[in-house]
Amino acid sequence: MDNLLILGASGFVGTNLTKFFNGEYTIIGYRKNSPLVINQTIVIHLAGKAHDLKNVSSFDEYYKVNTELTKEIFDAFLTSEAKVFITLSSVKAVADKVDGELTEDVTPNPITHYGKSKLLAEQYILSHSIPAGKRVYILRPCMIHGPRNKGNLNLLYNFVTKGMPWPLGAFENRRSFCSIDNLMFIFKELIERDDIPSGIYNVADDEALSTNELIRLIAQSQNSRPKLWNISKKFIEGVASIGDKLHLPLNTERLHKLTSSYVVSNAKIKAAIGKPLPVSSRKGLLKTFKSFNSK
Repeated sequence: MDNLLILGASGFVGTNLTKFFNGEYTIIGYRKNSPLVINQTIVIHLAGKAHDLKNVSSFDEYYKVNTELTKEIFDAFLTSEAKVFITLSSVKAVADKVDGELTEDVTPNPITHYGKSKLLAEQYILSHSIPAGKRVYILRPCMIHGPRNKGNLNLLYNFVTKGMPWPLGAFENRRSFCSIDNLMFIFKELIERDDIPSGIYNVADDEALSTNELIRLIAQSQNSRPKLWNISKKFIEGVASIGDKLHLPLNTERLHKLTSSYVVSNAKIKAAIGKPLPVSSRKGLLKTFKSFNSK
């Protein structure tokens, strides 16, 4: 049985990964501040400083954790007997806004320190030649979700569960999501097969969904009817512009975040694997929303 070293095992992805591979591999969780010695066959690097949406984190934290720690771990992998290295980067290492569809061919231009720190880690890994017999994968997931996940989807869920109507029904956008089940499936394929080329891969569910569709799925998870208000776009945009001046909760920046599109292509990873993803976008999100009901 191969040994698997997980760095960041206590996080959302790490706990799911440990549960997913339980019994198949001997799993070792790396403890923070412990000496980094790699004696395992497979290294999965999940540790990192998450994107701080409230912008209260010191920017150098991102580079210390996302960049420098990744360098340290990757260097240790190169000099070890380990065969597989998988690290989680982010689509935000490429772009904070997307026109059309984000593919691996898009030239990275991150704006935030989070995205820049992730890109620097990617560039460090890619600057090295991979020794024969080793495989290296950089995964760029979009928003990961699943049961017991705490994130932006919880905020939307809580809004709907309070019975509040969604006032932005006139806006149609499309956003990609990544089910934890699909991510686990991809990890398994990368670990167990040696015919998938090393490189960078976007990770996303097949179909991008609109916020209106998310509202409908949340209502479905509660066996209720969605409340969508199709208020004039011009009126909403006017209210947002007033919000800029009066510092109201709804301003132009927040309106853009709520109604903009961010579509991520998963064509490269699917072509490399040669298999369909096991969970559809709607099925995965519905599973996540239903799990919120039991909190």
